[in-house]
Amino acid sequence: MDMEIKLPDEVPLMTLPNTAFFPQALMPLHIFEPRYRHMLRDVLGSNRLFAVAGLNPRRGDDPGQFEPPHRVATVGIVRACQKTENGTSNLLLQGLCRVEIAQIVTDEPYRRIRIRALASQPGADDNTPLRRELARLLALKLKLSASNGPGPGEMAAFLRTVDDPEAFVDIAAFSLCEDPKLKQKLLETLDVRRRLELFSERLRGDIAELKLRRKLQGRLGDDRISDN
Repeated sequence: MDMEIKLPDEVPLMTLPNTAFFPQALMPLHIFEPRYRHMLRDVLGSNRLFAVAGLNPRRGDDPGQFEPPHRVATVGIVRACQKTENGTSNLLLQGLCRVEIAQIVTDEPYRRIRIRALASQPGADDNTPLRRELARLLALKLKLSASNGPGPGEMAAFLRTVDDPEAFVDIAAFSLCEDPKLKQKLLETLDVRRRLELFSERLRGDIAELKLRRKLQGRLGDDRISDN
């Protein structure tokens, strides 16, 4: 960041299903619900900050629970916003900091929460070797799964320019991890070394599965794999 941003004690919160937002990540959002349109007006008129949390499916059936969030979320800053003719808005949110949701202050007219900033711990003197190994595994998985389209391919190329292990694993987890449960676990893991290890372990399993699939598939195309 080019400027220091003071984190307030309370921020608005948006809760989204199957979502884990990470520091450093860029998330495009389409704001159309009345409550979030109200929230965005207030946010743009103040510090441009709000948090994004995933919906916690394990608490969905708890009595009195409305859109129960996971305990750990990320506060982001609105970097760009464009309002459309119908009153909705498209914006780009950049993650700033992991936070713990200490209390839901109110749900009206939109949800506001009291937060506590969560600081990562390196977990090792030098996590660069783990960053390199994670980069290798990501590249190998993309190659095996033939995910060379503009999304994953461009992100993999961008990640090669990110040297900081913590920023690398957070951006990679947000952009390339396909498992919402694992993403939330990575978000909640404050030890950077452990975060790198967890994601690498999952990728090794995914790669082994892809290799086995290729072996069983042989020369058959994807549309004829059932003939094997």
